Amino acid sequence: MDWIVLIFETLVATLGDVVPIVAVLFGFQYLVLRRPVPQLKRVLAGFVAVILGLAFFLVGLEKSLFPLGELMATQLTNPDFLGISGQGSWQDYYWVYLFAFAIGFATTIAEPSLLAVAIKAEQVSGGTIRPMGLRLSVALGVAVGIALGSYRIVVGDPIHWYILGGYVVVVVQTFFAPKNIIPLAYDSGGVTTSTVTVPLVAALGLGLASTIPGRSPLIDGFGLIAFASLFPIIGVMAYAQLSSLMQEFHKRFLCASN
Repeated sequence: MDWIVLIFETLVATLGDVVPIVAVLFGFQYLVLRRPVPQLKRVLAGFVAVILGLAFFLVGLEKSLFPLGELMATQLTNPDFLGISGQGSWQDYYWVYLFAFAIGFATTIAEPSLLAVAIKAEQVSGGTIRPMGLRLSVALGVAVGIALGSYRIVVGDPIHWYILGGYVVVVVQTFFAPKNIIPLAYDSGGVTTSTVTVPLVAALGLGLASTIPGRSPLIDGFGLIAFASLFPIIGVMAYAQLSSLMQEFHKRFLCASN
């Protein structure tokens, strides 16, 4: 019975969130453009599917992903599991870093928005940008960022030094990366903060900050998503730079062979 009540309440809340979007879209279509909506029945059926999907997804987050992420963080930071007394040193939390890396990589590879962007990038570039290469570079960027963000929570460093240092790297890379990849790299940081990645990453950060002595969930628990947005930019531009260097090396090797 509790599940039915929760699903119904979430469905009503989701409907209230989607109604303004529908009002804007249909308002502009009929009042500004003054044209009918093509395949209206199909569009309305799509909106119903979106509302139902969002409602069930939010219930799943509340009942599964958030508790699971916090549970994993609690178990991985348990002194009995780590074999330490008290907080220990940052080296003792290597399983936390490994888990953060793995969960960052896995959730990003499964991110629907990243897959959609990768497919569009291949179409627009005429096949020069490979979807799997883009997805792997973004996923590695997120994985490194989440692992580094977990390390920051463990040691208690201020977050702004990491973010400022990361954006310095991004600015420097922007001057040397291929020009056609820079806008895509900047957009790749945004597509990672979506339906699959954010819930688990937020739960991991809050779980770590709640279980490590001396950490505040409010001050230290949040901020991992910023790492998940920043490091994919670095990863995609690094991927493009390495690809350009390899192509240049290959051309020079062929010229030398001939």
